[in-house]
Amino acid sequence: MPTPYQIHIGSFTRKSTFFWAAVGATVGLANLWQFPYLASLHGGGLFILLYLGCLLLVTLPLMVTEASIGRYARHGIVLAMDGLIRSARSSRAWMAAGRFSILAAFLVLSFTAVFGAIALAYVFFGATGQFSGAGEPEATEVLAGLVSDPRAHREFMGWHAFFLIMVLWVSGQGVVEGLERAFRIVVPGTLVLLLALFGLATWYGRIDGAISQILGMHPQDLTWDSLRAALFHAFFTLGLGMGVWAVLGAYTTPDTRLKRSILAVVLMDTLVAILAGLMIFAMATDNSIFDGERGFSLLFVSLPVTLAELPASQFIIATVFLLVVMIVWATALALLEPVVGWFREWTGAPRELTVILVGLAVWVAGLASLFSFNVWADYRLGGATVFRWLELITGGLMIPLVAILIALFTGWCMTRNLSKIMLGTAPKLFGAIWFWVMRLVLPVVVVYIGVHYTAASLVNLCDNGSRAFWCEPAPGMVLQDKTGASSGATAAAGHTEDSSGESTLAGKEADDSSDEPRPAGQAPASEPVEEQSPPENAPKDDDILYHSV
Repeated sequence: MPTPYQIHIGSFTRKSTFFWAAVGATVGLANLWQFPYLASLHGGGLFILLYLGCLLLVTLPLMVTEASIGRYARHGIVLAMDGLIRSARSSRAWMAAGRFSILAAFLVLSFTAVFGAIALAYVFFGATGQFSGAGEPEATEVLAGLVSDPRAHREFMGWHAFFLIMVLWVSGQGVVEGLERAFRIVVPGTLVLLLALFGLATWYGRIDGAISQILGMHPQDLTWDSLRAALFHAFFTLGLGMGVWAVLGAYTTPDTRLKRSILAVVLMDTLVAILAGLMIFAMATDNSIFDGERGFSLLFVSLPVTLAELPASQFIIATVFLLVVMIVWATALALLEPVVGWFREWTGAPRELTVILVGLAVWVAGLASLFSFNVWADYRLGGATVFRWLELITGGLMIPLVAILIALFTGWCMTRNLSKIMLGTAPKLFGAIWFWVMRLVLPVVVVYIGVHYTAASLVNLCDNGSRAFWCEPAPGMVLQDKTGASSGATAAAGHTEDSSGESTLAGKEADDSSDEPRPAGQAPASEPVEEQSPPENAPKDDDILYHSV
């Protein structure tokens, strides 16, 4: 058996594979269930320009850094950081960046597989006509029967195991025969399928209204919250802070133009998000059907209901969710690889055994999230399920912490000469921007993102009825009930803010996320039956915002 930390974890054979693998890693569910909502809410095309600015000035330097670290060391993030720390003669405490990134990738993968299982089940549900003629109550019942019914959790577990086996089977084939081949087939196939569905939406849908909603310039909707939303989305949806870019950088061929490829990936990810948004809004038979919709309810309730009204709806629904499965599958493959690479470098174990052991661990960890929606739904700590805490810990703590540590280390501990060698050939302007962004801008921005994300998420738990200590008001603090009325001497603002920074009406959001138990598919008495929400124990829209799914 090879000596630990000396094993060669592999490399791609074609330089374009890095591009396809990186696109597969970055194009995730957030492109479908978050970006269209944000663009329609925050100024359409102006938000897209703002988002691109955040990508190029803040996110892109960190992406280049992580990938360059992996390519320079030809190892995963943990061993690569170890080598750089030794070269810079810095404290071993910086190793926390590599270790936390592996743990974050593992945890995010564990609940990503759960979402992949739901999408996989929906392919078969759509093909067998379970959504034919369905309204929101019927679609909610289908989702409840799969996700939140404690009596059906074994079926959910079966779909979960099925999806993970698909991921592990490819990974077990190796870097070239498995990953490279899969990324070069699945990712282009996903893009072709997306274009086909976009063409279908253009033919049957209202593409003019969709273009106005997503690409139209609406300066009246652009606020400081728009900048915050663009910044959050740019940071959390590109697989940063989880060792993915480092391991893909380690697999690159010597003639891969890394920085140019990363820029192309960023632009492709944005293009996919725009096409997905246009497709979703064009398919709406009513221009207002997706107003305020995002996240879980958009993808698994509203979208099937809308598609059910189209001709050949069974085929269309099955195809749309096949697209979702391919997107989540590529993301899961990318998230698995840093963990597999680290375990092989740490133990020297062969790849097949490593994939099996890591896969079993991911399956067990994923069950914690899966059970949070059904059999463990009543077991809450601080008002949150296990899944919600996993999402909060990774998105609010681990991923920002890794980004901050990498930025501070490369900006302050590495010598200029070592930085130039690691980055490779680059224009002077890019080198100067990279240096100051990593040294000053990125740490401050990511601290703000992590603190705001965590604080807003904890406040959201209070809105859901949590009695945790952080929900206790400080002396003199004005309380606000769920209808927006103040309970103190002065009225509070009539809205709350979720983790993404968007303002939402307190009454509507609080009612939608209420923890009062009720039968699946049945609306509260104060609401019309037609206004359905996802099953009570399913993830809420505020629960699934920015992790890199």
